Order: sequence, then C-alpha cells, then structure tokens
Amino acid sequence: MDSKGCMHQCQEIALRGRLLLRRHRDTSGGWRKELGKDVHRRTDAVTVRPQSPRSAPCTSLKMFLVALSFAYFAKALSGSYMKSTITQLERRFDIPSYLIGVIDGSFEIGNLLVIAFVSYFGAKLHRPKIIAVGCVLMSIGTFIIALPHFIIGRYEFETSVRWVVNSTLNPSPCPVGSLADLTQDGKLPVPAPGCEGESNLSMWIYVLLGNVLRGIGETPVQPLGISYIDDFATEENAALYVGCVQTISVVGPVFGYLLGSLCAKIYVDIGFVKMETITITPADARWVGAWWLGYLIAGVITLLSAIPFWFLPRSLPMSGPRGPEKCTPEQTSFIKDSPLMKHKYPADEHTSFIEMAKDFIPTLRTLLGHPVYLIYLCVTIIQLNSLIGMVTYKPKYIEQHFRQSASKANFLMGVINIPAVALGMFSGGLLMKRLKLNIMGAARFAFGTSLIGYILSLFFFAMSCENAKVAGVTLSYNSMDTISYDKHPVFTACNSDCFCSASDWDPVCGENGITYVSPCLAGCTSSAGSGKNTVFSNCSCVGVAGNFTASTGQCPQKDDCDRMFPYFLALSVITSFIISLGGTPGYMLLIRCIKPQLKSLALGFHALATRTLAGIPAPIYFGAIIDTTCLKWGQKRCGGIGACRIYNTTAYRIAYLGLTLSLRTVSFVICIPGFILLSRQLKKEERNAIHGALANGGAELEALRKEEFVISNSDQLQQTSDNSTDRETRL
Repeated sequence: MDSKGCMHQCQEIALRGRLLLRRHRDTSGGWRKELGKDVHRRTDAVTVRPQSPRSAPCTSLKMFLVALSFAYFAKALSGSYMKSTITQLERRFDIPSYLIGVIDGSFEIGNLLVIAFVSYFGAKLHRPKIIAVGCVLMSIGTFIIALPHFIIGRYEFETSVRWVVNSTLNPSPCPVGSLADLTQDGKLPVPAPGCEGESNLSMWIYVLLGNVLRGIGETPVQPLGISYIDDFATEENAALYVGCVQTISVVGPVFGYLLGSLCAKIYVDIGFVKMETITITPADARWVGAWWLGYLIAGVITLLSAIPFWFLPRSLPMSGPRGPEKCTPEQTSFIKDSPLMKHKYPADEHTSFIEMAKDFIPTLRTLLGHPVYLIYLCVTIIQLNSLIGMVTYKPKYIEQHFRQSASKANFLMGVINIPAVALGMFSGGLLMKRLKLNIMGAARFAFGTSLIGYILSLFFFAMSCENAKVAGVTLSYNSMDTISYDKHPVFTACNSDCFCSASDWDPVCGENGITYVSPCLAGCTSSAGSGKNTVFSNCSCVGVAGNFTASTGQCPQKDDCDRMFPYFLALSVITSFIISLGGTPGYMLLIRCIKPQLKSLALGFHALATRTLAGIPAPIYFGAIIDTTCLKWGQKRCGGIGACRIYNTTAYRIAYLGLTLSLRTVSFVICIPGFILLSRQLKKEERNAIHGALANGGAELEALRKEEFVISNSDQLQQTSDNSTDRETRL
C-alpha cells in the first residue's frame, strides 16, 4: 500500500512540474488570461492594501490577548473574593453552609441561562463587543452583591460584655431573678417585637441575584475569547496563548484572596461604630469583616476590563507562515477559499438569525454523538465537583481544623496555594509546546499528573488536630480530661444558680485552659474592665474554690496544630502544582478532539454542563455535609438557627477529604474507556486520512493525465501542421 502511494505521489509531482513548465511557456493562451483575471479578482477581495502598524494582525491579536487576560483576571478576582467571604457572609446573614453553597452556585445558574446561545450565536457575531457587554454586566452584579450592607442595620452579635460609658459598674454575667427580668436583659432567645421586619433573612437574596448577574456577564468571556485566539493564532502558538490566559486567570485569585484577607481584618461596620466598643477580635467565631468593601473594588476593576474590547476588530487575518501576509496573491486566494481554512474566518460569514437557529439542534446532536467528547465531559464534570467543593470550603477548613483566623486563611490561600496553581498551568502549556504533544500525549499527561496529585492527597488524612476543649460541647463538666462528641448537658451544679441561655455563643477562656460557652455557663458572678479587656471572676465552674477567673474569647490550645500546619501547607502546594500541570493539556484535548467548526459550541456546552452539574450542586452538597459536623449552632436575633460556631474537626476532615477523593476515584475509572475510544478515533482518522489522500491523489492524477494528453495532442497537431507547411514551402 505504501509503495503504491509513493508511486502515485511521484507521478503527480512529475505531471505537475511538466504542466507548470508548459503553462509558463504558454504566453498567448486564453487559459492564462482567465487565470490572471480570476487571481486578480480574488486578490482584490482579500488584501492588497498595506496595513498600518496599529491595525496589523499580529498587533491586534496581542491587544486581544492582553484584553482577554485582564478580563480573566477581573472575573477570577471577583470569583475568588466571593469564596474568601464565605464565613463572613454566613455570620453576617446567620445562614448555614448549604445556603452559602446555594449563593455560590447561583453564579453558575446565571451561566446556565445563556451560555449555550452565547457560545453558538456569539461565534458568528462580533465577539470582542459581546465580551465587553459581559464585563459590564459582571461589574453591575458585583455592585449589587455589596448593596445589602447599605440597606440593613448594624451588625449585632450575642455577647454578655457591655460597653458602659462613664461607669465602672458592669452588669453581672450570672443574672439572678425572674424569667421576665432575664428577657428584658436580652439573655434568653425571645424574639424582639417587630424584629421580623428587620430580619436579615431576605437580605442574602440580593447577594444571590447579584451573583446570578455576574454569571450571565461572565458567559461570553471564556468560549468566545478562547475560540477567537485559536481561530487567528498559529497552531504552535495557540497552546501557549491559551496557557498564558489561563495563567493570568489563576493570578486573579491571588489578589482576590489577598483582598479578602485585608477586608476580613476590617470590622464590617467600620466608619459607623467606635472600634473601642467592639468586644471581639478577628479570631472570634462571631467576627464579621468588611466583606462589602472588596466587592466594590472588584466591581470597578471588572468595569475597567470592558473598555479595550470596544475597540478590537471583529476578525483578523491568519498570523504565522500560513497567513495571507506571508503568501503570494494566488496562494492567498486559494488558502482563503479552501475548505480547510473556512473555520478560521467564521466572522466573515453573514448568516441570518433564523438560519443559525435552524442549524443549532442538528449541530448539537452531532456534538453529543461524539463518544470521546462525551467521556471527556463526564470525567471533567466529576473532577470539577471534587475541585469546586474543595476550593470553596478550603479556607473554612483551615479556619476550623487548624483554628486560624479568616484573614490568615485567605492570605495563605492567596500567597502560597494559588501561585503554585498558576505556575503549574503555565508550565503545563509550556511543556505541551516543547514536547509537541499530540492528542493522546496530552490526555496521558493530564491523567498522569492528576493521578500523582491524588496519591499525594491521601496524606492529608494523617494531618489532624485535636478538637477545641469546650465544656458542655466537646467535654463534660464532670470529666474535663477526655474529649468526646456525645451530647453533653451545659447546665450543671456549678451554674445552677444562674438563669443562662443554652443557645448563646459568648465563649470565655478559664484559667484551667478550658473554654466555656458563656460567662454565665462558666458560673462567673462578677466582671471587671470593659470591651476586649473584660475579666470575669468568681467563676464557680472553673475551679473548686470558686474564685477563679476567665477572659473573653476561646482558649488558644494550638500546640499540636502549629506543628502540623506547615506540613499541611507544603503538601497542599505540591499537590496543587502537580494537578494544575495537566490543566492546559487537558483543555487543549477538548479543543483538538472535535471538528474545528464545532469548537465554539463544544467549549460553550462543556462550560454549560460542568457548571450545571458541578458548579451549582457541588457547593450545596459539600456545605450540607459539612453542616452535619457542626457541634454548636449560633442563635439568630429573632430566633432560629444561625451560623455554626464550632465543628467536630475529626468528622469535618473525614467528610471534606473523603468526599473530595471519592469523586476523583470515580473519574479515574471513567478514564479507562475514554483512552480506548480516543485510541480508536485516532486510528480511524489516520486510516481515513490515508484513504482520502490516495483517492484525491488518484482523481487529481487522472485529471492531470487527461490535461497532459490534450496538450500533447495539440502539440502533435501543431507539429504536423508545421511539417506540412514546411513541405509546401519547399515544393
């Protein structure tokens, strides 16, 4: 078979050479004139006019690359800032983790509403301007998220510490009297009159709606931006450009988490209250930072990212050695008209909206009938469930398991973890270009890095911290030595003389190193000082003598966690880097495993499916499972369960890590038939390419033979005519 193909190619080359020599010698034939007219007509339609440096294709493509990178940065910054404010929103609106998951997933709901249509119709319209409109919508949605802060009242948290002006007499933390007296003092959870109208329950709806609008605005950025780069960049540069954009999109979360760390240190009502009256610190479970401030900053940045797209062209000529500027006019004409290059100029085809709509369902059916694409879709959906759930609640995991403040958790995520991901994604794109990986090579590379990261992640189970010692929650009042998670009574003989609320969370640290839920439940009868410096005395539950003291806040007890925490961070950085190495090759696998004309729709439908089946449900069921590990719930001002104050860290670790790794295990099993189908597809395409080349070569060879036969006959007739003329002349 190979010898026949080589013979055909040699014959074809020889015939082409002879025909070109004949055509160049023929200066008076009509075919030459017609070809000249046709070439002149086509070159006029393509490009002959010189371009200024500002409108050069290379410059425009680089401008688009910079603009798209900035848009990726803006959307990644606001998205990561949303995840950094999870605990702040929980405490501010007194909602559980699963409801925070609903708010976080509402971003994907916005994508779900429009992404399929934007990806399909947007590819045939002015893509840069559609991206600009999306950035404007994102900024408006970000501003709406911050709106509740300016509508609701000041943040109030449960506390027995009072800031008494011009008085040295503090109210007793152990009230003695009737139930009515305790109600007037606000110690028992009896709803205040008219508090239903001031409830914060409806305020989180603004956050949800703003996040939905953010999701709608973000829709065109990824599918239209990546397809625009892949259309007008050379094949060898496309992977590098996509890697650069993806890297910038990971740099955005660095600043997002750093912004979250900064805002978490600032009290929520800064500028409206006197800070000396605030009796809690950022390490307290009741602390709420200035979450709204970061959304205002992110909204301004997103609005600025929309500006460059208004000035970019709808389409660009091909760059690189195959581009029109590198070719002769005849080559430019034939390249532009060839079926192979039609997908590089999608914006030049002006098709009516009705025609595009009629073609949508058949095109989608063709896409979903691709087996390799379906397997890839299933694998990425499952892995993104694992990734989104893990990333969403990782700062919360660091706070609760290693007892770090929200500010420090966000800072570590931004400075240590996210840069490792950015470096891994960029290195993956660079390695793909250097190694010149094909589709199968990219698939194996992505699978290998994910498997290594999975194995390393198993060591997280060994990195555990002992739960906080809280009387009545993790410890029994009768046995202060052993931590147990049985239901312990908070009322005992030492605090029986006090009318205390069992639902309040106002922790104090006793001299014995044990945390008590409130000064009242610690049996404290008096207090001195004010604000953060308040000291409670005569705490009967702290010591037998009854004259032991307690201070505000939980007891530190960080010895074991301080030793384990650096190892956790180091392993987290290594696994993040290794897993992200396969990010860019995996993404290029998605682009290259399908036909070029289905590229935009495939990217859009992939984003639609992953966000519908991963982005929306993952934060919700991860949050619901985490809620089951809560040991002590907060109390809303108007009654009802609020945000969780303390978790069972052992159950939290098993649920959080176990669910993450279980999902990835399932994805590895599905990869096995995926590799088999991909191998079959590549072999089939190779066979079809060989058969097609031989068939086309045979047909073209036959046409060339006929043409040579006609030219040879005409030459013989011309020679016969010349010979007869010579004989007549001699006669």
